Amino acid sequence: MASQSPPSPLDDAVPDVTDYVWEKESDSLPWDTLRHVYDLVHTGNQAFRDNRMEEAISFYSRANNIKSADPIILSNRCAAYIRISQYLKHRTPSASEHRPLSGLDPTTLAELGLKDAEKLLDLQSNSVNPYILKVNALFLLEKYEKARDVIISGLQVDPFSNPLQASLRNLETLSSSSTRMNRHAQPERNDEFDCTLCLKLLYDPVTTPCGHSFCRSCLFQSMDSGNRCPLCRTVLFISPRTCSISVTLKNIIEKNFPEEYAERKHEHDSLINPGVDLLPLFVMDVVIPCQKFPLNIFEPRYRLMVRRIMEGNHRMGMVITDSSTGSLAEYGCEVEITECEPLPDGRFYIEIESRRRFRIIRSWDQDGYRVAQVEWVQDIMPAEGTKEREILQELTCNAAEDARSWIRRAREATRLDQRRIERLLNVEAMMPSTQDPERFSFWLATLSNRRPSDRLDLLRIRDTTERIRRGLIFLRAEEQGCRIQ
Repeated sequence: MASQSPPSPLDDAVPDVTDYVWEKESDSLPWDTLRHVYDLVHTGNQAFRDNRMEEAISFYSRANNIKSADPIILSNRCAAYIRISQYLKHRTPSASEHRPLSGLDPTTLAELGLKDAEKLLDLQSNSVNPYILKVNALFLLEKYEKARDVIISGLQVDPFSNPLQASLRNLETLSSSSTRMNRHAQPERNDEFDCTLCLKLLYDPVTTPCGHSFCRSCLFQSMDSGNRCPLCRTVLFISPRTCSISVTLKNIIEKNFPEEYAERKHEHDSLINPGVDLLPLFVMDVVIPCQKFPLNIFEPRYRLMVRRIMEGNHRMGMVITDSSTGSLAEYGCEVEITECEPLPDGRFYIEIESRRRFRIIRSWDQDGYRVAQVEWVQDIMPAEGTKEREILQELTCNAAEDARSWIRRAREATRLDQRRIERLLNVEAMMPSTQDPERFSFWLATLSNRRPSDRLDLLRIRDTTERIRRGLIFLRAEEQGCRIQ
């Protein structure tokens, strides 16, 4: 039975996106970089006002890659995600029949909008706009309890906010109608409440169009190998983002079998949050800290892994297979999935940023992919106030100047290639502070294309000075072609 969602007040609350005022920015980014960001946001705003939401999102995302954590960019992109999600959700079935649409579904778009709203809320907790955006995203996802908490927090910032007050009234109407239907006899525990794939109590149950119920994770793990119902083999045109949990069935199970359901929840949580020193591994290539790049996830085992990661802390390890031994290399790098776009055919387009390195203590197979127990690795740094630390700091500052000069020359050499310039701007925007020599040494190495064996050596080295020197050597070797990774 479909739940009735209250109307969303966003159209009245945010009638337009915010224009980007770059002249008044006091920013560390170069002037021409800010100008490029301004042009992207301006073009995105024009597309938004012409109701071309997908184009607007594309321009905002390109601006966000260069200048992340910018409140205006996040707010505008969040509004675009929510607007297109609202349009698709309220589109009539007959309209979809006569003119089917491709691309992301309303739930995925609302989740992307929620992610931007949460980032915006971290930046502007004293403004009511992030609360309004987050509430609307939660409404679209039918997460009404969470929406209520956000409304209450938002009203503490602005007690007279009309959109938030209207949302609260809608929620109260919805909850009062749902409390009337609660008179069921306690069902008997039998295998009707079991998933036919894992043979355990249904957890987050979903019911397919052909009428069969499975654990949500079990169904989509099965569908990674083919889009048919595991029981009757009916072709299913559903995805993890478009298939909602069967709320009524879940409530019946949770209410009547609370202890067994709690065990299933603990089991599920242990898969999506393995622990502080445990990492699921993506075996592909050597990655070093301070890198940022996209990946296309298509193998069934890694689709399952990404779904679990996105329910957890969004982090995994990236490693390579040692060609000499055929086993995993000892060192790898933790990466965070910063953007995740599910595609209609079940693949994922993700963007990752590398964080910190690790050494594998032991690893094992789990549902087809590798999981490892790791120890985190850091450089051995000279003590503060020592002569060695002063020399290291001076070397870092000099290397930073060399890197900036190299980037300027590279931009001059590729000034007709707009995409190439954007990549250079993205790399420059990721430059860490020279007060963190270890992280800076890795960023310096990302400016040049190196073989996997060279990058693996950089992960093993615990001497920051040596890594900076190697980075400068790499940079000089790269100088003629001005190539970046």
